[in-house]
Amino acid sequence: MEVTSDLVAKYVDHRQSEQASNATINREMAALKRMFRIGMFATPPKVFRLPKFPKLTEDNIRTGFLEDAQYRKLIAYCPDLWFQTIVEMGRTYGWRISELINLKVGQIDVAARTIRLEPGTTKNKDGREVTMTANIHALLTQCVAGKSADSSVLTRPDGKPVRDFRETWANACKSAGVPGLLFHDLRRTAARNLRRAGIAEGVIMKIGGWRTRSVFERYGIV
Repeated sequence: MEVTSDLVAKYVDHRQSEQASNATINREMAALKRMFRIGMFATPPKVFRLPKFPKLTEDNIRTGFLEDAQYRKLIAYCPDLWFQTIVEMGRTYGWRISELINLKVGQIDVAARTIRLEPGTTKNKDGREVTMTANIHALLTQCVAGKSADSSVLTRPDGKPVRDFRETWANACKSAGVPGLLFHDLRRTAARNLRRAGIAEGVIMKIGGWRTRSVFERYGIV
């Protein structure tokens, strides 16, 4: 009951004096607001009023892209099949890391040249199916050779599934002259490349898994 709008405002000022970013403060405000809402809708209610929680302006939208020349340097750093494949698929379809490293052989149809993400396995729970490019078809044909349907598509030379490759990615980016590039920036790269190829925006959104226009526009920079 002692948490008032004035106290919240003082807290925001205090966090800003500690050089906390607006994005960090907003996440803290969101967590506290969520706590209050849970308390309000409990039976019986634990709190009876909801203070106003400010939402600060965030200026943290990334603008990173992987250019073609940088891409060639990037994959030259690590010739392993799994790395070549995950980078190629990331920049082609704009899929998230979790969607790629969790791919199973049963989702790959080499003959039909399709890749399927099952409903419920993606961030927005929607299923997707895409056609392979020639490069991806060649890479995936090697990735799935000799494996069972429930095996991981992306595996290291020792056969272990790829789970964490942050160190390899960071070193490859330095080698390519793009230190600080995030794998997630490949989503932006894919959106731009698909747009340049003349693909309809509605189709691009379905390929990359962007459900709303507002979110897509943060990636699909014109």
